[in-house]
This record gives sequence, C-alpha cells and structure tokens, in this order.
Amino acid sequence: MDEGSGLTDERLVLLSKDGDLDAFNRLVDRFQGTVYSLCLRLLGNPQAAEDATQEAFLSAYRSISRFEGGNFRSWLLRIAANESKDELRRRSRRDRAGSLDQMFGTLEAPIEVRDPSPGAESELERKELGATLQQALDRLPFDQRQAVVLLDVHGYRYEEIAAMTGSSLGTVKSRIHRARERLRRDLSALAEPLTATWRLDS
Repeated sequence: MDEGSGLTDERLVLLSKDGDLDAFNRLVDRFQGTVYSLCLRLLGNPQAAEDATQEAFLSAYRSISRFEGGNFRSWLLRIAANESKDELRRRSRRDRAGSLDQMFGTLEAPIEVRDPSPGAESELERKELGATLQQALDRLPFDQRQAVVLLDVHGYRYEEIAAMTGSSLGTVKSRIHRARERLRRDLSALAEPLTATWRLDS
C-alpha cells in the first residue's frame, strides 16, 4: 500500500472500474516507476520508454473495466511490454538515420568531463557497465529481451512470464536460455563481475 492511502491495489482497481479517476491516478503513482523501468529495458531509450509508459497507462485506463482480477501489476506490465513492442515498431518505420541519432546520440553531443571527487570513478564505472548491459539487451530479439528482463530484473517466475506473454512454458524457458547465452557472449569481454541483478547463472 502507498503511505497515507490505506487502499490496496484491489480496492483502487474496483474504484477505477467505477470511474474514479483519482483512484486510477493513485495506481499510476504506485506503478509508474516499475512500468517505466520495464519499458526502458525493453527499448533502451528514455524518450521511447516515456512514450511507451504513457501509452501503457492510457491503454490500462481504457481497458480496466475488462480486468477480471488477479495480479494487477502483472496485467499492467503485460500491457507495458506490448506498448513497448508497438513503440519499437513505430520507431523502426521512421527515418533510420534519425532513429540511430536518438538511440546513440550524435557527434555533437557534449563531451563528459571526469569528476575527480572520491567515488566518481566507481559511479562512472557503474554507468558504463549499465550502458554496456543495455547495449547487449538491445541486440536481443524482442521476445528474448522481454522474457529475460521480466525474470532477472522484475523477478517473475517462468510460469508467470508464460501467462503474461501468452506463451508456453517451454517457449519461455527457451527464450531465456537463448537470451542468456547471447548475453554471456556479448559480455564476455567485461573484466568486472556483473552486479547481482544481472548475474547470468543457470
């Protein structure tokens, strides 16, 4: 529950179904960070993730009357994943040169100056590791990326991912196995150990 709200997700969903916009906005406040995090990992671009997040909540609001119970967070993240996939398709249809500029920046981007203060080096290394991990994720097929992010970042079980993505359990396991193998290959040049969130154990 949110501090001060005293309302569960289930209660807010029921109120939202009755047309209570304030209740739905509380759900937005509660889950916008989680939804944005998923969209960002799937899209690898902050602006694209913001667009997909906004579309996900709009879609959820329009379809909440059809929500039949269960885990609202899982239902919402399934919508967010679908919106991310749609956003990826929309961007791929745009001018490819422009899309590359948006994804990776242009040569005119400002040059970062290293901060000499204590801790700055480790922070820079953390950011560089995060960027490398995201680039490796971006190279995965979308279905593999979605499955491994839901498992390793958001902590869903294989069975839950299968339900969220409308796939068989065997398909989900295969996607995650292939994704991890690809990530291992792409990240094999890293000297530093991966963080716990991204440890690619079996």
